Amino acid sequence: MMVQYLGIKASHPDALLFYRMGDFYELFFGDAEIAAKALGIVLTKRGKHEGADIPMCGVPVDRSDEYLHRLIEQGNRVAICEQIEDPAEARKRGGKSVVERAVVRLVTPGTLTEDRLLAPDRANWLLALSRVKSADGPWLFGFAAVDISTGAFEVGDTPLLNLGGELGRIDPREIVVPETIAALPDVARVLAECKAPVTKLGREPGSAERRLLDFFGLATLEGLGQLTSAEIAAAATAILYLDRTQCGAKPNLHPPRRTSRASHMEVDAATRANLELTRTLAGTREGSLLAAIDRCVTPAGNRLLAAHLSNPLTDRAAIEARLDAVSFFVENRALRADIRRLLKSVPDLARALSRVGLNRAGPRDLASLRDGLEAARALAALLHDDGFPQAPPPTLLVAARKKAAATDAALSVSLAETLGDSLPLQRRDGGFVRAGRDAALDEMLALRDESRLVIAALQTRYCEQADTKRLKVKHNNMLGYFVEVPQALGERFVEAPLNATFIHRQTMMDAMRFSTAELATLEAKIASAGEGALARENALFDELAAAIMANAETISAAAEALAKIDVAAALAEIAASREWTRPEIETSGVFAIEGGRHPVVEDALRVLGEPFVANHCDLSAKTGMGAGGGQIAVVTGPNMAGKSTFLRQNALIAVLAQMGSYVPASKATIGIVDRLFSRVGAADDLARGRSTFMVEMVETAAILNQATPASLVILDEIGRGTATFDGLSIAWAVIEHLHEKNRSRAIFATHFHELTQLSKRLDRLVNLTSRVADWHGDVVFLHEVVPGAADRSYGIQVAKLAGLPAAVVKRAKALLAELEAGDRGAPIARLIADLPLFAAAAASAPPPPDDACDTLRDALAAIDPDVLSPREAMAALYRLKSLADEDK
Repeated sequence: MMVQYLGIKASHPDALLFYRMGDFYELFFGDAEIAAKALGIVLTKRGKHEGADIPMCGVPVDRSDEYLHRLIEQGNRVAICEQIEDPAEARKRGGKSVVERAVVRLVTPGTLTEDRLLAPDRANWLLALSRVKSADGPWLFGFAAVDISTGAFEVGDTPLLNLGGELGRIDPREIVVPETIAALPDVARVLAECKAPVTKLGREPGSAERRLLDFFGLATLEGLGQLTSAEIAAAATAILYLDRTQCGAKPNLHPPRRTSRASHMEVDAATRANLELTRTLAGTREGSLLAAIDRCVTPAGNRLLAAHLSNPLTDRAAIEARLDAVSFFVENRALRADIRRLLKSVPDLARALSRVGLNRAGPRDLASLRDGLEAARALAALLHDDGFPQAPPPTLLVAARKKAAATDAALSVSLAETLGDSLPLQRRDGGFVRAGRDAALDEMLALRDESRLVIAALQTRYCEQADTKRLKVKHNNMLGYFVEVPQALGERFVEAPLNATFIHRQTMMDAMRFSTAELATLEAKIASAGEGALARENALFDELAAAIMANAETISAAAEALAKIDVAAALAEIAASREWTRPEIETSGVFAIEGGRHPVVEDALRVLGEPFVANHCDLSAKTGMGAGGGQIAVVTGPNMAGKSTFLRQNALIAVLAQMGSYVPASKATIGIVDRLFSRVGAADDLARGRSTFMVEMVETAAILNQATPASLVILDEIGRGTATFDGLSIAWAVIEHLHEKNRSRAIFATHFHELTQLSKRLDRLVNLTSRVADWHGDVVFLHEVVPGAADRSYGIQVAKLAGLPAAVVKRAKALLAELEAGDRGAPIARLIADLPLFAAAAASAPPPPDDACDTLRDALAAIDPDVLSPREAMAALYRLKSLADEDK
């Protein structure tokens, strides 16, 4: 056995080997040590190898999914090794022959199909990468995203600059990449930022086109659309990996759907993280925008909503089609309630269908398909063309209704007639076929389950035939079933006419035993009834599975239609309950929000019983996007006054509008945003040697190098991570670049109040401020954003609220008063007056040190601030000021 184990393990060195032995999957050697520690199970030993004990642990087969989930979550890959031979056949080769085994599946994070291993509300993308030289010179990276749990298959290509954004949009569970590509430093950096486990292939697949043709059974790739060479190579890499992990089982994949970068709003990875679209910065779904808006009642709807949120559209007609569907359900409240009530009973059709295609389905998967198909037709009947007060269903819902109604009614009937009411999880457990469905099966089940009644009836008949009540039918392992009578009656049974029926087998001291041909036949039937019943049930299962796969395309379309209906009804539900409004979508440079609100913060305040203060925002281009460009709003005000919330809420409103949702505002008119950029918050990246400020500058550089006049840019506190004048200079230059070069619509929050002076020179720059009130020295945040500029930052008041010691707050106020006594605005005023925009800075050498400067340096060097009393510190400060005045 160990020879067999080591041979199989050698073929899968990078995976934990689940080696089937009876009712357990056993692990040996290093695999056992890893699994025992990861799963918290006992590590034992069995036998020896090269003189040392063999470590061993095991998990029950019927609970293996639970252990698999824990191992996969910890980054492990697991090879499932099953017995592929009947033990009886192995025994024919000799008493010590080993049952033949083979790996039937390699379980990895991106190839899961079982519901117990999958998150119902999240797609399970496996993403494969390729790299191809484009016709005009630069490299293009192809990507293929496959979800074998649903059959979804997307392809696309992108330059390296946008690769991180595409990975963030797809959010894969596993990435497959050839080693030659993974070794590229820039690619390695992008993969590290994605944080999904990476599987490296030794080589890229040869003959990529042939692999695609063979998989889909095509003679030409033209039917799949105009795929680029990079997309074909990535798709072939994904299929190669699936072939290896599924060990010959072929997933039921849809033809690859090409995703163009121009079809959706581009949102880079940093912006997705900053805005917390689908996950918070802590990595949780709770607290994200997705969690705040998700009112879907089906798993497929949850996943589609997440996909829409991750891929806001840029095609106005497509956006309006989604908004029409939402509007229809907003206007038809009773219908929306009926639709959502019906959808709650709809199981996950797509994932059940996938398991059927991979031969991993159980009876409950067939029941899911039965119930889902019935619900699809019932839902289609609700969405008829007439009877609605305002208007018939819009185009999107009509198309969905037709797909839902197109399912095969005969298949539903067959599933309903075959499947019982109480179903086991695994088909190997049997007992899932309804009584009366198959006469031969019913007979075998009767023999298996009612053998005692059958034997009792036979015993009654034998008693009548022999005219005695002392006859018993019994069983033992040596004789099997037999008739036993007392010794005194036995002599009658060896004589005619009873000896024609009863055959003598044994004479005991006080009894005689007989067999009959009928008992022998019945015994054989009973012995094989269990195996025969299970075989017959599995045959009926296979018939149903074949019928399902013959209708796979129709079922997939129905599943997709139900998900679309669920999303539209869910978005209508939140729009109606939260008083959201339908946005007006334009292709111009308009961006006008009236009464805008942050959907996540508003929900949190609602729980506390507090209102959210709505705010307006207008970044509309004055003279058209091609000429004047969008406005830049510089927002000043204290911390905690709502600047960051204001920034984020306008970005989120744009995302919601372009995904086809109503928005939290009293009115919203949005010119389509091609790219969304957000630079909010700060964090070190110590693993890559980047400080907070370095991370800030890298993200800002990406924005300035990519933003277009159709983009929306959200910037918060640029330049605050370095020295005051360095930071002010950088922020100043960034605003100038956005205004003159990018010409994007932008919101720029800052504590550099000096930047508000730029409105005197930049015609599209407007100043906004977060209103506060100063009540007896305490700051009151009004969370209202109005035109104007803040006169101060109220930082000391915020510090007081945070709990700084009173002595520190008092000292800070005194120092601030002295600092504000100087003319801080003079240098900025001179810049506004003297420096033309984008003028080359004159190189000026610092003045040579003079005696006064040396005196100042000596005086500073002589001060030890740690030993000065407050009075001495004040005196030292005046002395330094006196020296400085003398220098002037």
